[in-house]
Amino acid sequence: MSAPDRDDDALQIGARRFRSRLLTGTGKFRDLQQTLQATEAAGSEIVTFAVRRMNIGQDASQPSLLDVLPPQRYTLLPNTAGCYDAGEAVRTCLLARELLDGHPLVKLEVLGDARTLFPNVTETLKAAEQLVHEGFEVMVYTSDDPIIARQLEAIGCAAVMPLAAPIGSGLGIQNRYTLLEIIENAQVPVIVDAGVGTASDAAIAMELGCDGVLMNTAIAGARDPLLMARAMRAAVQAGRDAFRAGRIPRRRHASASSPVDGTIG
Repeated sequence: MSAPDRDDDALQIGARRFRSRLLTGTGKFRDLQQTLQATEAAGSEIVTFAVRRMNIGQDASQPSLLDVLPPQRYTLLPNTAGCYDAGEAVRTCLLARELLDGHPLVKLEVLGDARTLFPNVTETLKAAEQLVHEGFEVMVYTSDDPIIARQLEAIGCAAVMPLAAPIGSGLGIQNRYTLLEIIENAQVPVIVDAGVGTASDAAIAMELGCDGVLMNTAIAGARDPLLMARAMRAAVQAGRDAFRAGRIPRRRHASASSPVDGTIG
């Protein structure tokens, strides 16, 4: 049997197809040049940024993210980081669409409080409904609640993005069983957003069957961000390959690699 063909294993979000399943952020890097270098090392095609924190043309006197990550080369994913209610998030997405010449793809996040950065799911549902009605393609940061994930998909979100642990915590995949419940019932991509700390965390997420992983702090906060970006790239691909290959069952006892049945003498 031939190995799985990576070219036929595209990540599909709406009408778009992507070879890379590693999505990266733009915050916390030393400068825009390091942001570009890390993005390239990660092999990311989808790059997210906070509309309220990153200059994409709002201030003509300052360097713009678009100068280093042009929309012709990357799929930019404006996000609503820092928003705490639905109205604020919707206005932020409308601003991003205006600044990016009608670009419809957005990452919705409506936070519940500044300490945990957990999503406010009530406001998230409200904002998602409004944005889908406005014609946006919504990738949505949410809790790991399978019921909420189904509701967001029913609203028309293009991808659901449950946290694996609190944003920036680096705690790794703390909720694999609820993630599995979401994955097994979803008809849209499921992308882990938040909690990844190192390459093994990314591999575990992909081995579970997640369609992708989004990260920022795990790369930008590493001692060597570019090396970590390369490690994350390899881990996401390895985890995806392992998921597609199908792992062996877990057993309590040994199973010999070289069985003795039928041996000579």
